[in-house]
Amino acid sequence: MSGPDHGYSNEIAYTYGYCDELNPLRAKLALLNAGFDYPVIRNACELGFGQGVSVNIHAAGSPVQWYGVDADQRHTGFARQLADDAQTHPQLSSQRFSEFCRRDDLPDFEFIGLHGVWSWISDDDRATVTEFVARKLRTGGVLYVSYNTQPGWAAMMPVRELMHGHFIASARHDGEREPDEQQAAERIHAAIGFAQKVMAAQPGYAMVNPSVSERVKRLSEENPRYVAHEYFAHNWHPTSFLQVAQTLEPAGLSYLGSADYRDHIDRFNLHPAQRELLAGIDDVKLREAARDLCMNRSFRRDYWVKQPVVLDAHERRAALRAHRVMLAIPEDAVSLKVRAALGEVTLPEELYRPILRVMSRDGVTTLGDIERGVKSAGITLDQVVEAVTLLIGMGPVLNVQDDQQTQQAHSAAVRLNTAICERAYDSNALQFLVSPVSGSGVSIPHVAQLFLLAAKRGLSRPQQWAEFARAALSGRAGASERVGHAYVPLAFADPDLVDKAIRFADVYLPVLRMLGIDAG
Repeated sequence: MSGPDHGYSNEIAYTYGYCDELNPLRAKLALLNAGFDYPVIRNACELGFGQGVSVNIHAAGSPVQWYGVDADQRHTGFARQLADDAQTHPQLSSQRFSEFCRRDDLPDFEFIGLHGVWSWISDDDRATVTEFVARKLRTGGVLYVSYNTQPGWAAMMPVRELMHGHFIASARHDGEREPDEQQAAERIHAAIGFAQKVMAAQPGYAMVNPSVSERVKRLSEENPRYVAHEYFAHNWHPTSFLQVAQTLEPAGLSYLGSADYRDHIDRFNLHPAQRELLAGIDDVKLREAARDLCMNRSFRRDYWVKQPVVLDAHERRAALRAHRVMLAIPEDAVSLKVRAALGEVTLPEELYRPILRVMSRDGVTTLGDIERGVKSAGITLDQVVEAVTLLIGMGPVLNVQDDQQTQQAHSAAVRLNTAICERAYDSNALQFLVSPVSGSGVSIPHVAQLFLLAAKRGLSRPQQWAEFARAALSGRAGASERVGHAYVPLAFADPDLVDKAIRFADVYLPVLRMLGIDAG
């Protein structure tokens, strides 16, 4: 897929993001809510893993055996470096889907995930992936797939085509069949500039679709790597939910629900008339298609399940009560405001604060324990499940795996976290560490990673951590500071960094220790 007729090809490597929806444990609550059993996850697979941040975090964070594939050799090389650092053994391949998905040496999987892939591959590759899922996903297993969807992308599609056409025309004009990363970035910048110039001329299309001009304007502020892969891939196919369902249902899959748990509460996303409309639609596929129109949705994150094991009402409630969760940030740092389709929503204090207090007090807990802890406030299990589900979707609450899985993952998680923190001395590319408690990534800002690295190198006081971070950020660290053998002077410590280090030590470090992310 290289050359001037094929968009960016792979001259520009992708971003270093993390996708929590690719963590199989996240799907558990969606399954239990729907009344389905959660399978034991032994083997999992990520198709199109990018830089491999998610697959490495999930491989280090749980005893699950992970497999993955990405066609870009640079992505695979970086992902394998992370795996070597953690001394884990995810099976990471640099192959096309047409090669990987037809291999006969792969196990069957309980979980398969694709994030940011489905809309950016060819029809043939989608057919290959669908056949792979039909053949290799076990009964009761879960597929996670995300994709650009209509109608949210409909207005932008002609503009994207215009920018992509400008990119290709520039490549033909320059006569360079395989530009390097800088040349590709320059062409993308020029294509965005061209689209902005067109919008500035107030074309009739922009007058009818006023949101388009603002979206084009924002492109210049986005991460260039994201823009390259989002807008300038040769294959770019926003699809409707009905089209995806038509593709996946013949593979034996049924729609489970949105992996974005904020979508699960209709009153935050739909007007009363819209809720009434959807309540009258019995067909699941038609209802989801109508929901996308109501919400003007541009991106979907979906769970699909293959022939799930159905729980009766008693089994479902027992499984929900046994589900383990924990609060991942200090209670006073939890905002009770959430962004939803209808705008910002303020969550009711009388429901959420009692739940948060119990979680803050108990650490790792179960939905049943929370139910008992808030019973005196008149809060029911159904309310607990809805509230905790939303808090997971917002980020401050994490699902928790069992103690044996946590113990099995601990050593690999420590090794991967140490390797990521070591990289933080020279780069801020990786913004997540792994929790062996949740088996997932936890957002840890660059400066906080430097504080952890300072502690790992033997510096015990927050003031020392602040100076260590200052030295790293300024690029003026001495050899003794880099190996952590010497006392780091405080003369040039940034007062703001000192305050941050003290708050980190007093407030955030205890929470990180509960998550299995230790500074020692």
